[in-house]
Amino acid sequence: MRIFNAHAHIYPDKIAEKATDAIGKFYDIPMQRHGTPAELIKSGSEAGISKYVVHSCATKETQVRSINEFIKAEMDKYPEFIGFMTLHQDMTEKAVAEELTWCLNNGFKGIKLHPDFQKFYIDDPIMDKVYGAVGEIGKDFPILFHTGDNRYEFSKPIRLAAVAKKFPKVKFIGAHFGGYRCWDQVDCYKGLENVFFDTSSSLAFIGEKKAKELIDMLGSEKFFFGDDFPMWNAKEELERFYKIDLTEKQREKILSTNLANLLNI
Repeated sequence: MRIFNAHAHIYPDKIAEKATDAIGKFYDIPMQRHGTPAELIKSGSEAGISKYVVHSCATKETQVRSINEFIKAEMDKYPEFIGFMTLHQDMTEKAVAEELTWCLNNGFKGIKLHPDFQKFYIDDPIMDKVYGAVGEIGKDFPILFHTGDNRYEFSKPIRLAAVAKKFPKVKFIGAHFGGYRCWDQVDCYKGLENVFFDTSSSLAFIGEKKAKELIDMLGSEKFFFGDDFPMWNAKEELERFYKIDLTEKQREKILSTNLANLLNI
């Protein structure tokens, strides 16, 4: 059975340790790795993972192109990598369109945004220029959001649900079962065909029973396996995933088929 990792952060070697430590402090979770591309390949290979969605986050508008160029270079180096670009809310509508076009022409498959790091509300009208551009220019580009956190309001599930309703032609992925530490709020996604989910940074907290309830409620065809590298150990995350009471067909969908279909890979 093929295994794809739908959620992995990577950083240039010279800043990887510092960037990873900052994430660990933000979430008060000990980091398993330092976040370099080589470490991701090593960790994933040990767990049998063959494809990785990789991304990084721009906290300033001026970082966007350099981060996207870094992801592009790593995609060229590692054919296992599936690149998701970054954008920033301070970009003009023209700049968003230009960056999206550049990434479409350079083999990217989606967008990753982190509202809590980037300090924007998912449903803030300032982000309509991004969602609108994806609908106009990159109709097959899903937008992966960090979603949920009971400490902040930026990425609450209801905000993503509102945007998904407003932009029904755009595909969205709500990371962390659709709402990190807000799992009691994810029923707002029911009936939204354009919202998908990954399993990252959740299984250690919710357990296999709750995970099955959420997968059954939202649909196994909507989920992708992810380990949120470098936050978690891939082998351990797979062990947690296999404890969920799913059929082999459901497991295959979540581990690879769903993502392959969404990204046309």
